[in-house]
Order: sequence, then structure tokens, then C-alpha cells
Amino acid sequence: MGCCSSASSAAQSSKREWKPLEDRSCTDIPWLMLFILFCIGMGFICGFSIATGAAARLVSGYDSYGNICGQKNAKLEGIPNSGMDHTQRKYVFFLDPCNLDLINRKIKSVALCVAACPRQELKTLSDVQKFAETNGSALCSYNLKPSEYTTSSKSSVLCPKLPVPASAPIPFFHRCAPVNISCYAKFAEALITFVSDNSVLHRLISGVMTSKEIILGLCLLSLVLSMILMVIIRYISRVLVWILTILVILGSLGGTGVLWWLYAKQRRSPKETVIPEQLQVAEDNLRALLIYAISATVFTVILFLIMLVMRKRVALTIALFHVAGKVFIHLPLLVFQPFWTFFALVLFWVYWIMTLLFLGTAGSAVQNEQGFVEFKISGPLQYMWWYHVVGLIWISEFILACQQMTVAGAVVTYYFTRDKRNLPFTPILASVNRLIRYHLGTVAKGSFIITLVKIPRMILMYIHSQLKGKENACARCVLKSCICCLWCLEKCLNYLNQNAYTATAINSTNFCTSAKDAFVILVENALRVAAINTVGDFMLFLGKVLIVCSTGLAGIMLLNYQQDYTVWVLPLIIVCLFAFLVAHCFLSIYEMVVDVLFLCFAVDTKYNDGSPGREFYMDKVLMEFVENSRKAMKEAGKGGAADARELKPMLKKR
Repeated sequence: MGCCSSASSAAQSSKREWKPLEDRSCTDIPWLMLFILFCIGMGFICGFSIATGAAARLVSGYDSYGNICGQKNAKLEGIPNSGMDHTQRKYVFFLDPCNLDLINRKIKSVALCVAACPRQELKTLSDVQKFAETNGSALCSYNLKPSEYTTSSKSSVLCPKLPVPASAPIPFFHRCAPVNISCYAKFAEALITFVSDNSVLHRLISGVMTSKEIILGLCLLSLVLSMILMVIIRYISRVLVWILTILVILGSLGGTGVLWWLYAKQRRSPKETVIPEQLQVAEDNLRALLIYAISATVFTVILFLIMLVMRKRVALTIALFHVAGKVFIHLPLLVFQPFWTFFALVLFWVYWIMTLLFLGTAGSAVQNEQGFVEFKISGPLQYMWWYHVVGLIWISEFILACQQMTVAGAVVTYYFTRDKRNLPFTPILASVNRLIRYHLGTVAKGSFIITLVKIPRMILMYIHSQLKGKENACARCVLKSCICCLWCLEKCLNYLNQNAYTATAINSTNFCTSAKDAFVILVENALRVAAINTVGDFMLFLGKVLIVCSTGLAGIMLLNYQQDYTVWVLPLIIVCLFAFLVAHCFLSIYEMVVDVLFLCFAVDTKYNDGSPGREFYMDKVLMEFVENSRKAMKEAGKGGAADARELKPMLKKR
């Protein structure tokens, strides 16, 4: 669909001079229409859930008899206590708020509509009765009058579990939630399967709570370091590779050395002064430090071996990094692309989650085995949430693809503009304008292809998690192999899609034609693609490692005052994960720019040979980089011959 042969366009291009960024036309219009229809379907699901009363049930809440709190209700046939007037009872109160059902993800408790939440703990039924008489908020079942709380034999069943914890209403959602959430701790412990000792778990959680200011500060530090690294990439790209290499070596050695020093210091500390109750804690600390130090040593050795193998290819990326640095100087708004994309994703995810919550309370009232009311959707509409899940994946991939197309369009404009003074005032906004006017269909098609691969992989992952411990070894191996193959296919398609978007930005062709052209060019330059991707991506990976190591080292120094070293685990993991995600968001834009520049270079050399009328568009530094690398390969023998053979067809084609 939408695919067309590029033979005719190739024949025409051989008769006239090839000019990029011309002949703009809308691409993949049928896919744009399909995507719009799909989004209309998503809107229908949201509207249906709101129209069926789900919005009121979600926001205002409802009791176990189907009555919405804060309003008059209609009588439900065959259901007692339904149809009550709860105009003065605006809050949902659970008789046993700590009784959670983890499987069905809900509270297993009778829910009532009350006038006020108990702000203080109520220890006896007399306190519950006094609260009802004073505040006019009955916390027991509707069938029991406040005067009967202390005398009725049914009070133990119809009244809340004692003691009633102090609670407060959740903003905007009118649910009484316990102020002290410690009653949920046992469920959190049940979810943590890798910690068998509850005391260790409690120390980990307390370590996070006592170090929350440090964690927040270190997360901010990782953001600042990522911004600084982007500035460094812009202005000192020629020496960036060597700076990164040296700093990563120093960072990994420093972190490893500090851990071994702390281990030696802890081991030399006299154990005679430690009280018996703290002896086990001290041994756990020593064991934890040893594990940290060994892990850091193994990581450092592996990193050194990789750098030793890659050292001869490091110089090949310097010139390309320099050109990418020039792109960021001329297009400074590229740095902020992760923020806009993240903001768009967050807005969509909030909408998606709210609609999902609406769906959870939509439908008709059904009486369950306990005689309480649940709302369920019957008929074909009960499968709407599948459509909703597909929408989550497709639209999320669509937003990410829009970022890729925007970056590709801006970099392509920069590359194929000979006089940089003639660049648009804001190439990023110009690229967004072209995306909206011409290429939304292409982006929709590319993101749909990724969705088709991602959905089966997620289904297999879900099946694998549900059958964990039940399937035989053969089935487990087959499942993992299928998941791995689909993951590899998804990564390959992501890379091909990104290059297809670049080809679309250059020639304004549809997705299939662009993907075919990009694939042919990548195959023709396979060795150069491998070299640039391997070395360039590794250098950017070193940048991520530098930020993570720097943040982690700062965390070690700041957390050193806590002598209980086992509590380091959670704070450091949180900080390092956040640092890696932030660094990945920023440096992935740089990686994207490098990939787009390379494809532009390959297309440039395919249609131009430097002769009059067919001058190259590329930067002089990039041309020097190509010539120097070819000379170096030729001097090396086989490498030069392979590289020369690789460039020949590209230079002959016009």
C-alpha cells in the first residue's frame, strides 16, 4: 500500500541534475487517513466511557451498592441499598482499606459513601459512634444506625475494622485514604522477591527515605552534566573523543579505587567494639562493599578491553563529530527536542491512563457473588481496551517518529544548503511545518510497522511471565528465542525507519520508496556504516558512561556518611538509572544527527562527483575526513582495497 517503484524516478533523475529538497508533495496519504480514523476511534472510546457515567464514578467514586457519592441515584433493580440520596455524602470510605487484592488490583473491602473522612485514629466502636454523632458521618453499613454501633451483634461485620486509621480525602477523587500507608508495606514486601530478609528490605526503604534530598540533587546533577556534555560536543568536538576516553578511564578507575578503599577500611575496623546486635549488619556491609568493588572492577576491565580493540578506529569519528557539532551550532533548538517529545508523550500517556480508568468503571451494574455491585462492559464493547492498548503503542511510536522526522528534516536542510547564511530562521520549525504539511502519512506508516512487531513481542513476554515456573525447558527456550528475534527485528526496523525518514526529507518520496533507497545506500556503504556506527555509537556510549560514573561517584561520596552500606543499593540504582536515561535522551539526538549526516553524505556522493554542475554539498571537514580515511585504509592494505571498492559504485552512479 503506497509503495511504488523507483525505476521511473531513477530514469528521470539520470537525465537532469539532481536537486534535493525540491518537488515537495504529500506522501502516504492513505496511511494518514487511516491514522486519523484510528485516533477518532480512540476518541470514541473516551467519549463512550464518559457518556456511560464512568467519569462521574471515577471522579466522585461509588459505594458497593452502585450509588455514586455526592448525588442522587436511581434505584437498581434487585440490588438492596441502591438508589440512595448521597448529596451530603461526598467521600468513599473503605471498611478495611488495607485489604488489597494484588491480582485484580483493587481493595477487597465494602465501600460506603460518607460525609467526612476520619482525620484521627478511632480505636473503639464508641469512638466510631461519637464520630458519627459529632460529624454526621456514619462509618458503618447503611443498615446500622449510629445508636446501634456499640449494642448490635452485627457491628463486627457491618462496621470498619478496628482501629480505624486516620485518613484524608484524595484530591479530586473523593476517596478516603489512610494518612499512614504503612499498612501497605506487607504487599510491597511480597512484590520484592530478591530480598528474603525483611530487615534488609526495611533498611533499603529507610535508606531511600533518608537520602531523598541527595537523590534529588544527584538527579539534577546528571541533568546539568548532560547539558554540559552537549555544550562540549558543540565547541570542542575535535578533542571530544580523547577527552571522553580519558575521563571515562579516570572515572572508572576512581570509582573502583574508592570502593576498594572503603572495603579495606571497613575490613580493618575493629570488630571488638561492635555490639552483638550490630555484628550481622557489619558483616552485610562488608559483603555488600566487596560485591560493589568486584562488579566495578569487572566493568572497568571489560571497558578497557573494548577501548583497546577500538583505539585504531577512534580517529575516524573525529571529523564526523566536528560536522555534527557545527549542526548544533547552527541548529541550537535540536538540544531541546527530547523535552518537547517527552512533554508530548506525557500528555498522551496521561490521557491514555485517564481513559483506561474511565473504562474500568464503565458498563452496566452487575451483582457479584458477595451481593455487591461491579460495573462491567458486555458484548463486543468489552474488547475496547485491546484497541486502547494498540493505540498506546502506535501513537507513542508515532510521536517518537515525528521527532525523528523533525530532526532529519532540519539536518537535511542544513546539509543541502550550500550557503549556510541562507538557512531558514528556525530550521526546526521549518522541518515541523514540512512534516505537518507533507509527511504525516509516512510517519504513521513507519510507526505502524514498529507497532506490528512490538505487539507480538509484548504478548509473548506476557505469556512467558504468566507461565513462569510452569512451562518445560523446551517451551521456555522457544518463547525466549521468539522474543529475542522480534526484539532484533524491531531494532533493525527502527534503524531502517530512521534512514527512511531521512530519505523522505531529502526526496519527498513515500515510505516504501524511501526505505528501499535508504536500504540500498546502506548496503552499498556497509563497511563505512559499520565503522561509523560502531565507533561513533561507542563514543556516545562512553559519554553516557561518563555521566553515570560521575553521578555515581558523587553519590558514593555523599552517601559515605551513612555507615550502613547496604542502604546504598536503592539510592544508587535510582540515581544511576535516572542519569543514564537523561544522558540517553540528550546523546540520542546527537547520535541521530550523525546517522542523518552520514546518509546525506552517501546520497551526496551518489548523485554528485565534484565536477562543475555536480559539486558536492558536504562540508570541507567531512570531505577531508573521507580522503584521509581512504588513504589510511589504502596504506593498511586490505582495508584500503575494501574501502576503495566500496566507494567506486557510489562515485560512478549519477
